[in-house]
Amino acid sequence: MIFILTGAGISKESGIETFRDSDGLWASYSIEEVATFGAFKRDPTKVYKFYDERRKQLLSVLPNAAHLALAELEKSGQEIFLVTQNVDDLHEKAGSQNIIHMHGRLNAALCLACRHNFDWAVDLSEKDRCPNCGGTLRPDVVWFGEQPYHMPDIFRAIKNCKLFVSIGTSGAVYPAAGLVTRAKQNGAKTIELNLEPSLNANCFDQGFYGPATEVVPHWVGTLLIK
Repeated sequence: MIFILTGAGISKESGIETFRDSDGLWASYSIEEVATFGAFKRDPTKVYKFYDERRKQLLSVLPNAAHLALAELEKSGQEIFLVTQNVDDLHEKAGSQNIIHMHGRLNAALCLACRHNFDWAVDLSEKDRCPNCGGTLRPDVVWFGEQPYHMPDIFRAIKNCKLFVSIGTSGAVYPAAGLVTRAKQNGAKTIELNLEPSLNANCFDQGFYGPATEVVPHWVGTLLIK
């Protein structure tokens, strides 16, 4: 089984701003303003607006060749386990059917009371209420200091994978950045596909560098012709 982890670098060429580029989202916002539960408690209106703007951006962006290549790999019958750190829906738009969003989704809302989450494609505010219990809703995005989703499933897949592939990740955000080490400890081959070496590039057996729209389709192509 091939374990594939994707990060912001796979969506950048589609026009999704990344947090860590000098011209990215952190140039205008700090983590403390919009990406912690404390920020939400202090100024929910600001946090709602930030994610509303990002949610609207999804309406104008399309999957790129890297997303499409991974969807083709899935359709080919290869056994893959696709995990993304991204909160966009570009893997879905490309045609991938089985995606684990470990950091949540922009197009979803989470109830603070009953913890149920719901598909949510429009603006979100303090006036909106949970359809189950009437509780307050927040963006269903994992903020700094919170536990990512589906970690037991992710760890099980890591234990059973033969190949671990990281695409467009910074190597700076944990626990995602530590998954390659777990994979190696379990005997998996590890490959990095990235614009440039990540912060944990030395953990990978191989690295292939360049735009995601070039390196990902090329790598997928080598698998499909075998």
